Amino acid sequence: MKKLSQKVVKLLSKKKLNISFAESCTGGLLSSSITSISGSSKVFTLGLITYSNKSKINILKVPKKIIIKHGAVSYETCLYMVNNLNKISRTNISLSITGVAGPNGGTKQKPVGLVFIGVKKGNKTLIKKFLFKNRTRNSIQRSTVYRALNLILSFAK
Repeated sequence: MKKLSQKVVKLLSKKKLNISFAESCTGGLLSSSITSISGSSKVFTLGLITYSNKSKINILKVPKKIIIKHGAVSYETCLYMVNNLNKISRTNISLSITGVAGPNGGTKQKPVGLVFIGVKKGNKTLIKKFLFKNRTRNSIQRSTVYRALNLILSFAK
């Protein structure tokens, strides 16, 4: 993962792009993976850990009715998270993560390992849904960060 993080920091630096994150189920692991790289201060602007529904509503302005109707782990919530993070941070690239890392908290509709990652650059926004099956909490978090870093690379090019 360190090599991938280095690649992200290098590419963002080269392209003179900055980035911000709103993380939920990864609890800051993505921010940590970037800030562990020397030179990341040139590209990393803001990292928010909006773990609770309350923080998603109060900080990222996800409408309460969206969380009630679709849940905190949903395409809709992830979309609001990334769009409003982008307004707050004013970075070139914004990325949001929401998911169920487990081992508890999953349901039939939203099983453990269900993760949504949202990326926004300019007027281009992508929300990707992932299902990491039969994994531990740590491996779901690490897999999510790995996917997020790869999404950043594809958006930054």
